[in-house]
Amino acid sequence: MPQHAAPTAKRPPAADHVYEHIKQAVLDRRYEGGTLLTEGELAEAAGVSRTPVREALLRLQSEELIRLYPKKGAMVLPVSAQEIADVVETRLLVETHAVRKAVPAPPGLTDRLAELLELHRAQAAAGRLADMALTDRTFHAEIVRSGGNAILSRLYDQMRDRQLRMGVAVVRSRPDRIALALAEHQQILDALRAGDTEAALAVTVRHVSRVSELARGEVR
Repeated sequence: MPQHAAPTAKRPPAADHVYEHIKQAVLDRRYEGGTLLTEGELAEAAGVSRTPVREALLRLQSEELIRLYPKKGAMVLPVSAQEIADVVETRLLVETHAVRKAVPAPPGLTDRLAELLELHRAQAAAGRLADMALTDRTFHAEIVRSGGNAILSRLYDQMRDRQLRMGVAVVRSRPDRIALALAEHQQILDALRAGDTEAALAVTVRHVSRVSELARGEVR
């Protein structure tokens, strides 16, 4: 029988590749707020022409991560104090509602949270800051999703990129917050396991509200 070569994975279009590369660098804060990026430098770094770079930058501008300046380049937008305040306010509204619905905890939720907490601890020990920020965000998103409200889950997911940028900023500017965040996640998990709504709410409010301290100049 003739042998057929295994199908090769379809490579993403150049613009998608460049988009993912730049976006991840912005979220990881390898490109800090205020950094000016030029099409030529990005094209050379990615090994592509300027056309896919231009397409990628237009997408990132629509997501409010960069601002394009004709004939100059693209500036990575800093995280503003107002943006931080808006994210914290929205998170508190969504997450406190979700915590109330998560008591008693639905099947599988506490096991999933415990799994994420262990992953978070391992990432902290290895100093993987960007991965930690993603796991932190996923921990809270699991509680929101457990409520079964698809509209609230989509609303929460829309804040994903903003939360990741802020999360990386927190652990870089205040590494002492890592142990505190892990402890508070454990407290949330313990409260959900115990069916203690008030304790879970108190820790969630305290935990989320700490992000507002970034508005005092800790992040760009």
